[in-house]
Amino acid sequence: MITSPNGTPLSPLTFGTMQFGGNADEQASRAMFDAARDAGITHFDTAYVYTDGASESLLGQFIQSERDNLIVATKAAYSGGSSRGNIFTGFATSQQRLRVDVVDILYLHRFDDDTPLQETFDALATLKHEGRIRHIGVSNFAAWQVMKAQTVAAQFDIRIDIVQPMHSLVKRQSEVEIFPMCVDQGIELAPYSPLGGGLLTGKYAGGGTGRLTEDSRYAARYNVAWMREAADKLTALARDMGIDPASLAVAWAMAHPARPRPIVSARSASQLTPSLAALEVEMTSDLYDQITGFSVTPPPATDRIEEA
Repeated sequence: MITSPNGTPLSPLTFGTMQFGGNADEQASRAMFDAARDAGITHFDTAYVYTDGASESLLGQFIQSERDNLIVATKAAYSGGSSRGNIFTGFATSQQRLRVDVVDILYLHRFDDDTPLQETFDALATLKHEGRIRHIGVSNFAAWQVMKAQTVAAQFDIRIDIVQPMHSLVKRQSEVEIFPMCVDQGIELAPYSPLGGGLLTGKYAGGGTGRLTEDSRYAARYNVAWMREAADKLTALARDMGIDPASLAVAWAMAHPARPRPIVSARSASQLTPSLAALEVEMTSDLYDQITGFSVTPPPATDRIEEA
């Protein structure tokens, strides 16, 4: 079980600090941190590469007064590979920025085809056995990569405790193998982008701007007709219910039977409010099924659709 140093459990939602020091200055970042804490969030996620280190530095500043109540996660080896040296060098910098002796969760930011897993997990084992990290996670891994890595991790008397895949109403591939794997193996889930890069907020239908209009990667990821249609249907349903589409999108993501802990983020406290309000949405099984029907359900891993 993943808890804070004093035993506080993971919250149903995770707060992602990707915007700290970038689209959110220090004041806006602090306001979002405080709003997250007021909503009961205990799990905060950052990465070595976010906003050239400003994200880690600001989060490190904000957590000092209640460090032991919080679960702090960062990520290593987005670039430069997952070699022992790259992990150690990056993590030392992350520790300095976060101003902590121990990081609760250290993720491998993505799978590295070029470095032997034995070298990577030997390095992670060293950090764990030295008491510098408490848990190991992986982000953007396929299920087979997680299980391959888990087998190697066992050789060093460690294990992967949490994974971070993409998941939203319009990106459901992780439901096919990653979610069932986590349930079976007792691995925590902290999926990112429950709002589909902002698509599920409904703002783009009204001509709004954001990552889908400013970042070519996000535009390519979500520029699919059925995804836009799903967003329109979700927005219409939310309007009929008198709530924000973002609240409904996050509540749906939280309600998957695998009980993931979605990562929510924003550029300002006001933008964050609807995502935090998902904690108050009553997601009945009928409502969950109705929203699920707005999207394309991926086929099972065996591709035997008739048995799904």
